[in-house]
Amino acid sequence: MMLAAAATHGFLSPTGVEIAFLLVGIATLGAALIMVTTRQLVHAALWLVVALGGLAVEYLLLTAEFIAWVQVLIYVGSVVVLLLFGLMLTKAPIGRSPDADSGNLWVALAVAVAAAASLVWVVVDAFRTTWIDLDGPAQGSTKVSGEILFRHWVLPFEALSVLLLAALIGAIVLSRRDKEGPAPGRPADRPVREGNS
Repeated sequence: MMLAAAATHGFLSPTGVEIAFLLVGIATLGAALIMVTTRQLVHAALWLVVALGGLAVEYLLLTAEFIAWVQVLIYVGSVVVLLLFGLMLTKAPIGRSPDADSGNLWVALAVAVAAAASLVWVVVDAFRTTWIDLDGPAQGSTKVSGEILFRHWVLPFEALSVLLLAALIGAIVLSRRDKEGPAPGRPADRPVREGNS
């Protein structure tokens, strides 16, 4: 009975998990597109929450529960809060920010497409002959993920934490400079006296 059910399953007869994976993936892609196209910085950070949450759901559907909770705790709970904290410290405008648009939309789009194509090619080339051992421990389990993280990915993990710390320190420096006075080389604004024309 099980063999007959497995034999009838194919590309044209997806399971409920596969349909849910596709729908969540489309919603995540839409949130990511809105995030990079909106001109409101706070809205971009909130759409980033939706995109990262969608990735966590995708990990759950792939039975990688540990990776899903790490995604929620670290990225949704920490990185987005750090971004919002940096926006508040630098007094970024909450509404539309036309100054944030550099006008290089097509150049940025070309770079993004080239980077995505390179990443897909590297991943496909690296894992072309890799097979998953279904009889071994689950690939998303705590044991396997911890061994991979602390054996092969320690340096990138620490470099990312230093980068986030540097971004937070930079935001604090920028906010303190605005409070203490004008930056070096900029003349201070003189108060306007009443009655002078």
